[in-house]
Amino acid sequence: MNNKTPKTATIKPKAEKPVLSSLERALKCAALALDKKAEDVKILEIGKLSSIADYLVLASGTSDKQAQAIAESVRTGLKKSGKPVDIEGMREGNWIVIDYGDVIVHVFRDETRRYYDLDGFWADAPEVPVPEETRPQ
Repeated sequence: MNNKTPKTATIKPKAEKPVLSSLERALKCAALALDKKAEDVKILEIGKLSSIADYLVLASGTSDKQAQAIAESVRTGLKKSGKPVDIEGMREGNWIVIDYGDVIVHVFRDETRRYYDLDGFWADAPEVPVPEETRPQ
């Protein structure tokens, strides 16, 4: 006769991912881009102008490698808050789009940003100030 009591498996609950508001996500994306020396970082509030997202984050890099590093910094920095819906252009590094549903991040090479002029296209969108503490000194 076996007097051993069976062991019950303990199931650890999955750690919940931190929930970010759209604005918090946009600010975090901008800060992560600035960590990689992104230039001309802007957050545009487009939610009242379009249904595609609440915010756009625009950032520029001086080379395809820098643009890729900026995009990778955003992607990995937000990993704990959820995966992007889609990422396009990472291999080429000329114009990278990271879509989080509520926030869309565009990382460009300088000349590509000037050519497509999303800044001008969304000129009616209010710009959200990027806090000074996230800007490089």
